[in-house]
Amino acid sequence: MNRLSPVLLYGRMIKFSHSIFALPFALSGAALAAATHGIRPVQVAWIVVAMVAARSAAMGFNRLVDRRIDADNPRTAQRELPTGAMSVLAVILFVLLSAVALVGAAWQLNRLCLLLSPVALAVVFAYSYTKRFTWASHLVLGLALALAPLGAWIAVTGRFDLPPILLGLSVMSWVAGFDILYSCQDHDFDRKAGLYSIPVRFGLVGALRLARVMHLLAVLFMVALGFSAGLQAVYFIGVAAITSLLVYEHRLVSPQDLTKVNTAFMTMNSLVSVAFFIFILADILWLG
Repeated sequence: MNRLSPVLLYGRMIKFSHSIFALPFALSGAALAAATHGIRPVQVAWIVVAMVAARSAAMGFNRLVDRRIDADNPRTAQRELPTGAMSVLAVILFVLLSAVALVGAAWQLNRLCLLLSPVALAVVFAYSYTKRFTWASHLVLGLALALAPLGAWIAVTGRFDLPPILLGLSVMSWVAGFDILYSCQDHDFDRKAGLYSIPVRFGLVGALRLARVMHLLAVLFMVALGFSAGLQAVYFIGVAAITSLLVYEHRLVSPQDLTKVNTAFMTMNSLVSVAFFIFILADILWLG
């Protein structure tokens, strides 16, 4: 148990369990590319390494940049850096190693992935500063996670195409929508601390409306992806199921009752990402 403790500590620091939000979409991008270009197991392995490394570097960097803000926020005051459970130096080393792992994985995939890996790191690192000057920080987070399926497609094909761009736009809209919901619980703290967010800028009512708009856009981009990639009935049944999940997610949260934000954030969005991958894979494998 003692040997596992540092691993568990790092995993808790970066909320490793939240990888379930981005990983299924990255694998979806890989599956779409594989349908027309084929794929080797070693490519899948390096895609997973790259995705996990990028997310780990981003989360570690976010914890470093926000450690003083986290210490002042009652919701985040028990995180590893504010409590001293982890040192600043340890997290810096973790971020550097994760960034190196991403670049190494990209190098193993193809030249375009290698060239774009610093760009991906720049985007995911930049997000941590956006709440200090723009309420559009939720969109930047969405962009950061949208790089996962786009990167997976490039890892397989070595080029850009319309389907992964549509998938990326869907992921960006979906992430921005649920991040708006999640940030509602920090509305009062962010306003007092002078931080920027959609709930601070537009109030809780306006924020929930914009979250619905973002999730509507996510569904529309999913539909456009289906037509662009030549997907068939199984995929569109999946899009309908995901739409139902998103509708239910929004029914859990209201300006008067934010007690179910965590359920809406973790449970429902985990189901959305996993369901999307399952339906897209089933469509490709079953109907070809």
